[in-house]
Amino acid sequence: MNIFPVSNSNLSPVHLGDFIQKHYFPEQQVECRILKTGISDTYLIVASDKRYIFRVYSFQWRTWTEISEELRLLEYLRQNGVSVSYPIADLANAFIHTFQAPEGERFGVLFSFAEGEKVLNFDSETHYRVGKLMAEMHLLAKDFPLQRVAYTEKELLIDSLGQLSKFLPADTEEMQYMKTVQEYLIGELQNADRTQLRKGAVHLDLWFDNMNVTTDGGITFFDFDFCGNGWLCLDMAYYMLQIHSTEKDDAERELKTEQFLKGYESVTPVSDEEKRLIPMLGICLYFFYLGIQSQRYDNWSNVFLNEIYLKRFINLLLRKYFDYHQLGQKLIS
Repeated sequence: MNIFPVSNSNLSPVHLGDFIQKHYFPEQQVECRILKTGISDTYLIVASDKRYIFRVYSFQWRTWTEISEELRLLEYLRQNGVSVSYPIADLANAFIHTFQAPEGERFGVLFSFAEGEKVLNFDSETHYRVGKLMAEMHLLAKDFPLQRVAYTEKELLIDSLGQLSKFLPADTEEMQYMKTVQEYLIGELQNADRTQLRKGAVHLDLWFDNMNVTTDGGITFFDFDFCGNGWLCLDMAYYMLQIHSTEKDDAERELKTEQFLKGYESVTPVSDEEKRLIPMLGICLYFFYLGIQSQRYDNWSNVFLNEIYLKRFINLLLRKYFDYHQLGQKLIS
């Protein structure tokens, strides 16, 4: 029987459960079900009433080295007291497994389960604690090099707009706007006072969907799939961007942003140059993730990504955030 080639598949949760039982919990009953599919596929594992997460990376999404570096960062943070979801070794002390899927070799890793639940709208005290935990993570991540991508204007702005151009025509008003903003942001990043910018390992995707909160206020960060090298304030920029997009009341938005910063600076100071750049870096990350959505169209974003979606995203989120912070007024107006 000839099997027609595929570009993306989902590993059977029944067979994956058998695999995990054999390699991790041979004396226990193991349940496995898909939580979500996407850039990578996430499975919930239950063994003797204890929960775990098994992530299966998409074909050609991450190399073995990149995954190993993600796990090295997580173990380093865990050993130094930062609350993160961490990798778990199997009975042979292996962390990364390979699976011969129809499309090719895919990698999988078992992680601890982050206790608590996702919360869309935190209270201001929780934002304070998130800021504190992020700063504690950054103290450790500062000058911690990873054999992974370095997030510069090329990765954030140039490559991403190239991906976006596959789905948004060059003659649209929105693409012309994006090119103008791109030019402005590249200039700002290149002229930044780098002596005032802390560098190290960044998460790059810290928002409510990648942290769980317990009823007693405990917070755990997870999903370090986009970790890499960059300015630490990139993480702050993305988090503050999410506060802006989820909190519709201006007074609440300002209060929660302020509390997040207070929590962060209760651990370590933020330079004036970092604070100046944070809104611009938020726009850079809008560019970056629009690029990721375009890049992973085939196996993830095709359920929503089209020209209408992109125009609405640019006008209702990116442009609104740009105008809210009064960025590049002489250039854009």
